[in-house]
Amino acid sequence: MLKNATMKVVIVPSLSWRNDMGRSSASYGRGKPTLKPQPTVLVICEDTKSSKNYLNDAKVFYRVNADVEVLHAGKTNPLGIVNYALERQRHYNNVFCVIDRDTHEDFDQAMDLAQSSERLSMIVSYPCFEYWLLLHFKYSRKAYARTGKKSPGDQMLKALKECETMENYEKGGSIGLFDRLSGEPLAIAKKNAARSLAAAVAEKENNPSTTLHELLKAFEELAKPKRA
Repeated sequence: MLKNATMKVVIVPSLSWRNDMGRSSASYGRGKPTLKPQPTVLVICEDTKSSKNYLNDAKVFYRVNADVEVLHAGKTNPLGIVNYALERQRHYNNVFCVIDRDTHEDFDQAMDLAQSSERLSMIVSYPCFEYWLLLHFKYSRKAYARTGKKSPGDQMLKALKECETMENYEKGGSIGLFDRLSGEPLAIAKKNAARSLAAAVAEKENNPSTTLHELLKAFEELAKPKRA
């Protein structure tokens, strides 16, 4: 998932308080690094609270705080987010754009544009982020479509609020969601997401599916020390 990481190694001299007398100046040379620093990662979220808060808590959980920046770019449409990512990509080794399919008219254009950069990865939920949350409770491949004035995202939100403990969930208003759904529910969600994504590919129908579990897997990989 992590692409073309460029590493910058910081070498720290070792210290010794024994047998210093008689050592040559060469013996004080710097040793070889034992671990590689992690690549820098930017995560751009479509919404200002729900997925942004969730992923900020996730990076704390996986202990990748120093390497991962999660932000909202002031853009709520996929094309605007991808354009912002392309502007910022030179400052990072990898950039993830976390977006919803929902009813965005520029979605296909954004997905095509994202292919122009090897550093960009699209993390897409069909119809929206709340489908990922639903997978913590059950597996479902029920498609969501606009019904009257209700968007696919509205329909998904309604389904999520029918799950136990999620009755009071409001998009953009839930704090501590990652911690509350960690442990066994998170493990279940990862399995369900992978299963749903495989079905989406086989059936050539993305609604519903998500790749958010792949971003969390990238967080896990970032937390692992790499030998130089």
